[in-house]
Amino acid sequence: MTIPFTNIPSNLRIPLFFAEIDPRFANTAQATQRTLLIGQITNAGAYTPNVPIRVASPADAITGAGAGSILAAMADAYQRNDPSAEIWALPLADDGSGVAAAGTVAFTGTATASGTLPLYVAGQLVPVAVTVGDTAATVATNVTAAIAANTGLPVSASVSTATVTLTAKNKGLCGNDIDVRLAYKGSAGGEVVPAGISAVITALSGGATNPSLTAGLAALGDLDFDFIVSALNDNTSITAKVGLLADANGRWSPMSQLYGHAFVGYRGTAGSAASFAAGFNAQHLTVIPYNNAPTPPWIWAAAMVGKAAASLRADPALPLQYLTVQGILPPPVQSRYPAPVRNSTLLYSGCSTWTVDSFGQVVIENMVTTYVTNGQGNADNSYLEVETLFTLAYVLRFMSARVQTKFSRVKLASDGVRLLQNSNVVTPSVIRAEIIAAYAELEAAGFVQNAAAFAAGLVVEKDTVNPNRVNVLWPGTLINQLRVFAMLAQFRLS
Repeated sequence: MTIPFTNIPSNLRIPLFFAEIDPRFANTAQATQRTLLIGQITNAGAYTPNVPIRVASPADAITGAGAGSILAAMADAYQRNDPSAEIWALPLADDGSGVAAAGTVAFTGTATASGTLPLYVAGQLVPVAVTVGDTAATVATNVTAAIAANTGLPVSASVSTATVTLTAKNKGLCGNDIDVRLAYKGSAGGEVVPAGISAVITALSGGATNPSLTAGLAALGDLDFDFIVSALNDNTSITAKVGLLADANGRWSPMSQLYGHAFVGYRGTAGSAASFAAGFNAQHLTVIPYNNAPTPPWIWAAAMVGKAAASLRADPALPLQYLTVQGILPPPVQSRYPAPVRNSTLLYSGCSTWTVDSFGQVVIENMVTTYVTNGQGNADNSYLEVETLFTLAYVLRFMSARVQTKFSRVKLASDGVRLLQNSNVVTPSVIRAEIIAAYAELEAAGFVQNAAAFAAGLVVEKDTVNPNRVNVLWPGTLINQLRVFAMLAQFRLS
């Protein structure tokens, strides 16, 4: 038997003890799975636009992105649900030709009772004290002051007589999704507009021209990000993200092997959400829709993905259903997607779904990709569940680490060559045995299944043209998730 020393020379004459370390069989570390939040900053932010940067905390994001910015809000929502994540940000400056969305709250009347005006802006409660005798102009002035005092809001406010004008702090399309409403919880939740005061809300609109993602995505280089959450959900921005992750020449390509998945939020009816998601048909994109909720889409997506990412890092094959999400307000009951619509319209069109528990908290139901048909236009569920993509990435990384650990510096011979033990020579049969052993480990850990069928279908052979290359057909079967428990209850009365 020849022991394969690498660093201890064979011509030593000085005594006595020499030890060489070989870590190939000790490595059990897993690569860090980073999160990337893509969102706009304000002029007060310290981050450099289009340069990815590590986010240490929500407070750090406020300093870097600016109070009330889209990016700062995303960081806060994400970390509430995934406090142990390694979070990065891709800061975006507003487009130079961008237009900020604006809306109004017009007050009328005079207060006949004291109380608190329950104003919600982007899902945040802005309570404003109202005293008997306060005029509409007084209430409007106090509302403007309350909004100015809450620097975390995504809007600025100005007042003219009894009308408050709200203007998005970030320019572009995102501002059109900033919700403004009164008494979200209603009288049952103890929220009413003080008697004598009325208000007419004109929703924010007119926001135009999102920033380009071209420079920012190019600046990511070879940094790997498994969870990519973007505030920009316009077609151009989503197309850029889908291209970033493409199988052929993107992050999922054999030459890159960086992997990752993109998530966006979407506000709209079930029908509009289904049409929106089906328009992309991309396995590396997840759309999370909702309708008529106070929380903006970028916060909705960041919170949902934060909860999902914490689970996917721990076990990418574990189903995400029934995870409770923190920090977002659900739509009123009448605006929620009913179960038949979620099943037949949303989940068959590439839209992820959620429910609301008895405490009013949003709960993940099924997180899917937008891939619904293959190249021939036929229904295809190959990449339906996001767990499939993350499990596949885990398995590929596991195999990459095993191959690079065991075969990083070896010689290659054909099967049948007589070799001394520990000669640093491998054959296709030796590699095949190692792949089968690795698959058995993955099966025992609950990521794949059917080891016997895998071994029967595994092909490992030397390339017929390049004698230094081995080709492998890896016929693995990923583990499944228990999603449906169907029972026929044949009851009896006697």
